[in-house]
This record gives sequence, structure tokens and C-alpha cells, in this order.
Amino acid sequence: MAPENFEQLMVQYLSPVYNFAYRLTGDIDSATDITQETFIKVWKNLKRFDRTKSFKPWLFAITRNTAIDWLRQRRGIPFSDLGNGDDGKFENNLPDALPLPDELFRRAELASLLDHALIELPINDRAIILLHHLEELTFTEIAEILNQPINTVKSRYRRGLVALRQFLITAPK
Repeated sequence: MAPENFEQLMVQYLSPVYNFAYRLTGDIDSATDITQETFIKVWKNLKRFDRTKSFKPWLFAITRNTAIDWLRQRRGIPFSDLGNGDDGKFENNLPDALPLPDELFRRAELASLLDHALIELPINDRAIILLHHLEELTFTEIAEILNQPINTVKSRYRRGLVALRQFLITAPK
């Protein structure tokens, strides 16, 4: 691949990769380092990319794996599973109409609380939720990224949403 094509890839994917890395780690410096390391890995391994497949899942798989490696080196992360939650759905019922300032403040607080709740999830559950909601990847693409069966991905997604809902319900007001 020519350097100008790689530059186009960076321009297109730099922000989504950084945002994903930031949401996985919750740390600006780590996200910056992970993003840089991700693009170095992409550059080094671009020849091995299967051009019959979609580039975005491959890129986000590299980002996720780089973030996991980074977190292991920096602070050790638990890979425990959450307890089984059998009921409840995560619903986002914020209106899209022009909000008043107090509504904007409440949304900012909720976003901060949600970010905190996401950091508490195991990294694979967090990755599934972020890839599905922020990057709009399908469960099939996420299963490919994680190298897991699609039903496992769907199950972890649901458990993650239940855990987020529980965290938001029990969080101090």
C-alpha cells in the first residue's frame, strides 16, 4: 500500500480508533498511546490483511488487542465475568428536542456516570457495547473481531447492558 493511501486510512479512522481506545481505558494518555501503537501495527501488518474482508473490523480488533495488552502492562485488569442478570433492558429515552441548560447539565452528568459504569465492565463486554453503539458494527463483525461465536457476543452484550443499567439505578443521585 502506498504511503498516501495509509495516510487516507489514518485520516478516516484516527478519531474512531482514538475514541474507542479512550472508552476502553478511560485515560487520555493511554488512548493516545494505544492509537499510535494501533496504526504502527496496521502499517506493519497491512500486507497480511485479507482484502476480501472488511477493513474496519480488522482495525478495531487490532485496537482492542492493543488496548488489552496496554492495560495488562500498566495496571492489570480482571477478566472476571459479571453475575447473570436475567431481566431488564437498557433504554435511552433522552429527548432529541432542543434541550434547556438544566437538561444539558443532566445529560453531561449522565454521560459521565455512563463512562464510569463502562470502565467497571470487563474489557470484552465494554468492547462489545462500544463497537456496537459507537462504531455501529454488527454482532457478526464484533464476533469476528473478538474471535468468538456470535451467540457469545450477543450474550455478553446483553449482560453488559444489564450491568450498566444496574449500575445506573444504584448510583448515588
